[in-house]
Amino acid sequence: MLVTLAALNLSWELDGWIILAAVLCAIACAIPGNFLVLRRMSMLGDAITHAVLPGIAVAFFVSQSRSSLPMFLGAAVVGILTAFFVDWIQRLGRVDEGASMGVVFTSLFALGLVMIVQAADHVELDPGCVLYGAIELTPLDMVIVQGRELPRAVLILGLLAIANTVFVGVFFKELLISSFDPSLATTSGISAAWMHYLLMVVVAVTAVACFESVGSVLVVAMFVVPPATAYMLTDRLSWMIGLSLLVAVLSGVLGHISAIAVPSWFGFQSTTTASMMAVCSGVFLFAAALFAPRHGIVIRAGRRYLLSLRILCDDLVALLYRLGEGTNEARIKMEGAQESLLCQRLPLVLAARLLVQRGDVSLSDGHLLLTSQGQQRAQNLIRSHRLWESYLQDQAGMGADRVHVPAERLEHFTDSRLRGELDRETNTATTDPHGRDIPAEVDARDR
Repeated sequence: MLVTLAALNLSWELDGWIILAAVLCAIACAIPGNFLVLRRMSMLGDAITHAVLPGIAVAFFVSQSRSSLPMFLGAAVVGILTAFFVDWIQRLGRVDEGASMGVVFTSLFALGLVMIVQAADHVELDPGCVLYGAIELTPLDMVIVQGRELPRAVLILGLLAIANTVFVGVFFKELLISSFDPSLATTSGISAAWMHYLLMVVVAVTAVACFESVGSVLVVAMFVVPPATAYMLTDRLSWMIGLSLLVAVLSGVLGHISAIAVPSWFGFQSTTTASMMAVCSGVFLFAAALFAPRHGIVIRAGRRYLLSLRILCDDLVALLYRLGEGTNEARIKMEGAQESLLCQRLPLVLAARLLVQRGDVSLSDGHLLLTSQGQQRAQNLIRSHRLWESYLQDQAGMGADRVHVPAERLEHFTDSRLRGELDRETNTATTDPHGRDIPAEVDARDR
């Protein structure tokens, strides 16, 4: 049974701060994440979150303290070095970027584990905290800002989100050009290398700043999933950034609510907010993968099916025209049409019904017949086919035995203007390479 929001007993003092921290973290990661997705560097955030352990260990050895500032500085330095090492190994070794990431973060992660083991008596390492963070503890760690108490995580993540927004706003043009065409950026006076390194620094600082509060799972998810979702929904970078922020905000809000509500459906109490945020963002990505207007699997499959149905309609009227070759006396049963067109029964029935509905074909005694309107459509279609055959033979030098298949593909996308061009290019040919008459153009709307 679904749990209503009222039944969850959400409170601002607890849940409000958690949701705000989650939203700010998602926004801070999603902003630079758009450019990581465009540059095909999505897993850099994962590499950085794995490689910060040496920095944390060194910070402890130097400061002999577990306070947040030394830990953050140590992790940030190693995070930035990780980004530089990845690029350095890729350029020097001429290897794939994924391979260089694997070498760097596994080496640094292993080194960090060894150093942590050396300090095991003094450092408490909670694997669950490393993976999922401690965002539920956000309201317990408060700082006073201008006389008002704010969670430290909210303050840090809020400043980080603002800084990343300002960074993208100031360098939007430079990031845009260098992401799509580094060579053009260089010739335009924009240093693509410097923009790359500057973006890597931003990503490293963002990953480390969010790591303590939300853990590595959510950092990696927010770097990749909201921008990837937006990437499938639009082809404009400005819209992509806006949509990624919307997905990030919804993931933060719904993630915390789901962490409380969903487990109760199965008899459990709750789960971590960070993990449910990753799940919610994954749901958005899955929905976009299926139903995105241009790139969605379902939408593209629907478009392909409608295109195949339209082509089948063309083939059916062309078949009837060829059987009567210009008269309206040709008729054929559904079985005969299926055998001639080598198609399945159901698509053929749908195509026939569509043609009957449009008035191109009539049905009489189980036979399909062309109407006068269908005759005009079929005549222009056959004209397109035979003009293409003539053009391919005359201009492309193809033999008469090879022009039929390409002409059959092109005929479905040829309108009256293109037929006029083909007619001029073939010197107003009256017969095709096979000796068949090219029918005259009729004044009919191309559909």
